[in-house]
Amino acid sequence: MNYKERVFWWDTVATPQGESAPLPEKVDVAVVGSGFSGLSAARTLARRGAKVAVLEAESLCWGASSRNGGMVLTGLKVGVAKLVARYGLEATRRMYAASLASIDCVEQIVGEEQIQCDFARCGHLEVACKPAHFAAFCRSAEVIGRDFHHQLRVVPRSELHSEIGSNIYYGGLVDELSAGLNPARYVSGLLHAATKAGALVFDQARVSAIEHASNNGSGGFQLQTTRGRLWARNVFVGTSGYTGAATPGLRKKIVPIGSFIIATEPLPEARARELSPQNRMIFDSKNYLYYYRLTPDNRMLFGGRAAFFPESGNTIRRSAEILRQGMTKVYPQLRDARVEYAWGGTLDFAFDIMPHAGKIDGMYYAVGYAGHGVAMATYLGARVAEIMCGGEDQNPFAAIPFPGAPLGLYNGKPWFLPFAGAWYKFLDIVS
Repeated sequence: MNYKERVFWWDTVATPQGESAPLPEKVDVAVVGSGFSGLSAARTLARRGAKVAVLEAESLCWGASSRNGGMVLTGLKVGVAKLVARYGLEATRRMYAASLASIDCVEQIVGEEQIQCDFARCGHLEVACKPAHFAAFCRSAEVIGRDFHHQLRVVPRSELHSEIGSNIYYGGLVDELSAGLNPARYVSGLLHAATKAGALVFDQARVSAIEHASNNGSGGFQLQTTRGRLWARNVFVGTSGYTGAATPGLRKKIVPIGSFIIATEPLPEARARELSPQNRMIFDSKNYLYYYRLTPDNRMLFGGRAAFFPESGNTIRRSAEILRQGMTKVYPQLRDARVEYAWGGTLDFAFDIMPHAGKIDGMYYAVGYAGHGVAMATYLGARVAEIMCGGEDQNPFAAIPFPGAPLGLYNGKPWFLPFAGAWYKFLDIVS
């Protein structure tokens, strides 16, 4: 294949620029990371009068927030039955309600800030790879309708052609509330909104150390960065899969996992409508899943966990071939379509595959989105920022345990990913 090893979305938006001035000596809040979590938090904090500095290790909007599929999804990675068994019905209701509210949160910000990111409530379609998976869809839809007052639509195999131009699946489950957008334009719009509110945003400012330190008798933190030092009364960490040694307590609870995407050439309108008649955000029921959608210019964007290790030249090239094979299995119609882009990014998984937000080592944080980060990261960034400003605590994830690795056998370097990948492939075989 002859393609660009480059994020397709990056070619749809100008690269944002950070502050050229030196770091301020002190701020109310230092936000570490310029993704959805950090910029949503920075926007909320600055709008409430806080002096905010956002510190980004790379160029602005460089990480997963501009590399993902642009799927703004309801629900959580863990199914509701497992959540109820783990946390109880009432706690699960609060977390599921937050997942629904997160879509509204994104839509509200897009509207208020006039972000031109192709946001559309197109809904999502989950497709069943096995008959047993479709049976689970039916049970899940019943439980969610009864106990969570949210309606999903079950699509039997005989009617699936109205949703997808593929005959390999055994049925589907539709949630009309989900949405799609251009993630690079969205995160760039969040950046503009944060700076408009008064936040200062610095690129190439990798944080190497954070230490408790007082300033004129006030407790806070001293941050060492590649652009100098600054003192902050509070710190918000939104580094997700790129969480590093500066926050060791958080790093040992987060596993970085690679996810990879290819994008075809623009397809003829008739072919695009054949592949996805309702223009849904689509993903399948496997653990080692595929996710795919049409872009606004009718490319097929096709992604998945083709390799668990984070992106590199080798993993991107190997994953591109795996994903092309997967795409043509789902859509034989695309066997002659040219792949024009291939890229990778790094997701953050907690050991319980749940979002987490709260305080650790005196610092605020929001991480652990497991592929649901467009909406949930935006939502939790704003919710935690409101708490930091003395507002009502509307974060349902603060009360759940945030586990580390069993026996403490993890320090932030995911040596076990090959074994985890093999295990999930095995589960897909036997499920």
